Amino acid sequence: MFIRIACLFLLLSAGCTRTGSVEVIKLGHGLDTNHPVHQAMVFMQERLDSLSQGSLQIQIYPSQQLGTERQLLELLQLGSIGMTKVASAVLEGFASEYKVLSLPYLFRDEAHRHAALDGPAGRKILLSGEQYWLRGLTYYDAGSRSFYTTEQPIYSPEDLEGLKIRTLESATQVKMVNSLGGSATPIAWGEIYTSLQQGVVDGAENNPPSFYTSRHYEVCKYYSLDEHTGLPDVLLISTIIWNQLTPEQQAWVQQAADESAEYQKILWKMATDEALEKVQEAGVTIIYPDKAPFVERVLPIYDEYRDIPEIYALIEEIRSTVPCDSLNDCSTQGLPTDD
Repeated sequence: MFIRIACLFLLLSAGCTRTGSVEVIKLGHGLDTNHPVHQAMVFMQERLDSLSQGSLQIQIYPSQQLGTERQLLELLQLGSIGMTKVASAVLEGFASEYKVLSLPYLFRDEAHRHAALDGPAGRKILLSGEQYWLRGLTYYDAGSRSFYTTEQPIYSPEDLEGLKIRTLESATQVKMVNSLGGSATPIAWGEIYTSLQQGVVDGAENNPPSFYTSRHYEVCKYYSLDEHTGLPDVLLISTIIWNQLTPEQQAWVQQAADESAEYQKILWKMATDEALEKVQEAGVTIIYPDKAPFVERVLPIYDEYRDIPEIYALIEEIRSTVPCDSLNDCSTQGLPTDD
């Protein structure tokens, strides 16, 4: 019994270790080192080192060195690692509030998306996973997701009818594709290229940088920028590790995370512009469809949430968010709060 307790203690304390006067938080994720999110994490690492004067540091393990996205979440819940990054859709199974972010055309445009996620509504969602030992620190921009196809260009929802479209393993995403007339087909990320090549699916949907870096453009020659969803990535910290930190240390971690998110937005914009340029050079036809017919098709999905007051209130709060500009001071949006 003593050995089992000792092993459990070592497991739970592994996410944050101490070497002399320095505490180190382990951060594992599945992205390669060229990805804008990894580069933002390196920026966060440097900022935390500076804010704490070297007393609190982050050690980053990229490229699934510590496990897959699902495994990293489980390790986070145990406190075996301190931090990780996952797509918001993956968190739907833990906290229902995250389902809101998967709703199609929830955000009017990029400015509205940033204002909503950086504001009170976005903060509520980040903190909604605490009861599952998953505290959200900030969002990393993942742009907007759009359809790309092998043979059939998508100008309207009617063009999706009869097409098998790969989607995330998200109930909300599946409903969206089916509502638009396609046949949603969840497939693991690593199997998409072959599935497109062999005709298992007729298309998929993702943001421009992912479309480019995955090389899916080699088999999909049509990219329709309908921009149906704006799913962000989420930077998480284990509540086991968070609660071990002093209030001052927590403030340092939150500040470093927030600053890294702003830096990542710049990197993401550059990656998006480059991706669209590169796929066009490779012969992909970029389509800018009228979004109105797509929006109309998915409206019934929202009706399903009218009988869930807390979720529908969150949807309405996001919809009513006003983007920051010279007439709307957002200087206090996104400030840490446990309310």
